[in-house]
Amino acid sequence: MSLHTEAERVNHAVAGTASPIAEPSPIPSNPHPAPRRNSAPAAADAAELFARAAVLLPEIGREAAEREQARELPYALVRRIAEAGLLTFRIPKAYGGPGGSVHDVIRFVIDLSAVDSNIAQALRPNFGTVESLLFSGSEAERQRGFARLLAGDIFGNGGLERGGAHGAVSARIRRDGAQFRVTGTKYYSTGALYADWISSIALDDEGKETAFTVPRERAGVELIDDFDTIGQRLTASGTTRFHDTVVEADEIRPNYIPRDRRNPVYPLFQLFLAAVEAGIARNALNDAVQFAQQHARPIRHSSAGRSVDDPYVQETVGQIASQAYAAEATVLRAADAIDAAWADGLSNAALTEASVAVAQAQYFAVEAALRASELAFDVGGASATDRRHNIDRHWRNARTVANHNPRQWKAAASGAWHLKAEGPPTTGSF
Repeated sequence: MSLHTEAERVNHAVAGTASPIAEPSPIPSNPHPAPRRNSAPAAADAAELFARAAVLLPEIGREAAEREQARELPYALVRRIAEAGLLTFRIPKAYGGPGGSVHDVIRFVIDLSAVDSNIAQALRPNFGTVESLLFSGSEAERQRGFARLLAGDIFGNGGLERGGAHGAVSARIRRDGAQFRVTGTKYYSTGALYADWISSIALDDEGKETAFTVPRERAGVELIDDFDTIGQRLTASGTTRFHDTVVEADEIRPNYIPRDRRNPVYPLFQLFLAAVEAGIARNALNDAVQFAQQHARPIRHSSAGRSVDDPYVQETVGQIASQAYAAEATVLRAADAIDAAWADGLSNAALTEASVAVAQAQYFAVEAALRASELAFDVGGASATDRRHNIDRHWRNARTVANHNPRQWKAAASGAWHLKAEGPPTTGSF
């Protein structure tokens, strides 16, 4: 099917509730719901997307702290990001996209995370989807997937499973005539509650990992809002259950992402987390500045009449600013390394250097976000801990993102590279 034809098909409805889906809806008469049609025109280039983001991001950030306190999932804002085309940076011009770079993607993720890190991380599967299609997608898969994103559709994932070895898969997919059926339970389903499409992995009859993508409305897909962590509470990353769910033959990804050799997709996924951390550091800086300007009082023995004139408040803000600045610069430099690997034809040497660069950037970005989030309290007295300010969300969010992949492994992988020219593992965590 051509890109034009796919984009012209009828729009499909998306459920917008945070409550568990107890009764999956029947299988649609059309097994492939068409892309949404209320999105903005495709952007000519990345600059146009950044211009759109500059208009939308302040609105996203305006009530982010209150939203997180009340645990209000921002369905409408996530939808507006997709409809503005802000998930399409990397779609090539040949497919109607802006043809942006990995650097462009990571810069946008930092900007988005600096106003709401929950939303930023929730959209991670979309950028991973594009990168995987660029790397290993067939022409038909690219036509279909890119058209959906350009039309404003959102992708989520049915992620890792609980129990057993980390990364182990127990979900099963079996052939049923011309179709397949999948059964299993996933957790860490990043962004699934916001999504139109759910991607996941199950083991086939031969024990081989099989990737697939199904519409979230497909009968047997159950999405449960049960994500319960100290931070990143609005990433919609709870449980996904597949109850003998039909998977069409062309919803299988036969050439997904290899785990036995290097590729550009896993570094992008990992750098995305580092970009979220860099954004959190900047958000902590913004809150520290605002608190010092609007709420803080000088300590009794301070020589300053205003907190902004207190030399220790100035020093603290300067430290936070340095952490945020360095984290952003480090993460963007690692993005350039991934772009360089693409420019080098995805050679093993260039991909290895990119993986090392990403590991180093992740390690530093985590440290910077945690440090900046802690220092934010030092611009004020006890009132800085008032729950109404919700300054603690920065540390909680940074800490939660950091635990996705322990940073000790990032440092160790970097050390092994510098000491022995030993490349990082190809497990997907680098």
